[in-house]
Amino acid sequence: MEITKIVTKNLKEAKITNAMTQKEVAQSLNMSQQQYSRFENGKYELNYQQIVALCKLLNITPNDLFDFN
Repeated sequence: MEITKIVTKNLKEAKITNAMTQKEVAQSLNMSQQQYSRFENGKYELNYQQIVALCKLLNITPNDLFDFN
C-alpha cells in the first residue's frame, strides 16, 4: 500500500478512536476544516510540525501513523 493511503487511513482511524471531528482536529492545528480534510484525504502532504502535532493530539506515535512495525 502506498504511504499516502497508509497515512490517511491511520489519520482517520485515530481521529475516530479519539471521538474527534475533522473540525475539532483542524481547530487544534489552527487551520480550517477544509484544509485538514485535504490532508486526511491525501490531497496535500503533512509537514514535520503537523505530523508531530497530530501525533500528540491523537495520542499516536509516528510509527503508528506511518504503520512502521
